[in-house]
Amino acid sequence: MSTITAIAQSGLQAAQLRLSSSAHNIANLHTPGFTGQQVRQQAQPALGGVQARLAPAGQAGVALESEAVEQMAATYAFKANAVVLRVSADTTGALLDVHS
Repeated sequence: MSTITAIAQSGLQAAQLRLSSSAHNIANLHTPGFTGQQVRQQAQPALGGVQARLAPAGQAGVALESEAVEQMAATYAFKANAVVLRVSADTTGALLDVHS
């Protein structure tokens, strides 16, 4: 797998985890004593891309406004990584057409 593909795929997975985590937080918004979760991302230089993991948010309660913003940001990140994968595939296809 090429580096650009690995980076974009890890970005897609991180964005999906961010969306799932935010949806979980919103679903439990009115649960007494609920502490939200957040996604922590760390660069993986050796493999390319990011590693995403869930962590406690650190404070009790959930702010609906911040979760809405998180979902929009995660959606944009997902779309951006999908475009990178599409362009990578198109470029590879074009290169193979030239060398055929």
